Amino acid sequence: MAAERRAEATWTGNLAAGKGTVRLASSGAATELPVTWASRTERSDGKTSPEELIAAAHAACFSMAFSNELAQAGTPPTRLDVSAVVTFAEADGGWKVASSALTVRGVVPGIDQAGFAQIAEAAKDGCPVSGALKGNVALSVDAVLEQG
Repeated sequence: MAAERRAEATWTGNLAAGKGTVRLASSGAATELPVTWASRTERSDGKTSPEELIAAAHAACFSMAFSNELAQAGTPPTRLDVSAVVTFAEADGGWKVASSALTVRGVVPGIDQAGFAQIAEAAKDGCPVSGALKGNVALSVDAVLEQG
């Protein structure tokens, strides 16, 4: 069974001076999030960007995939703190999403740092959002096991 999720965007004006909103329509979890070109390329100033939304999706997806991989290895996590930094950069005369760098800090009983890092790499490669980005965006993960 396939799951569909929907987001909606509205934009007024030109690219540089215009503004818009994005709404998480399927869940209703976020309504009328403001977006501007400046929030993508300069400072966010309380507005979001497509890249921030990609970062949120990647961090959430990776945390689920990593949790699952750890549990399948017999070492379910107590806690995983994940962040993703998505870089939007000018390249070859245009703008592109250049990279998504994941950072995870975790408390996982019964595993060592090497095993934690190895499973993090597998989760990065197996996460569906990583799969959507792979081949177009540089992906990385920095995984540090912490003591609980």
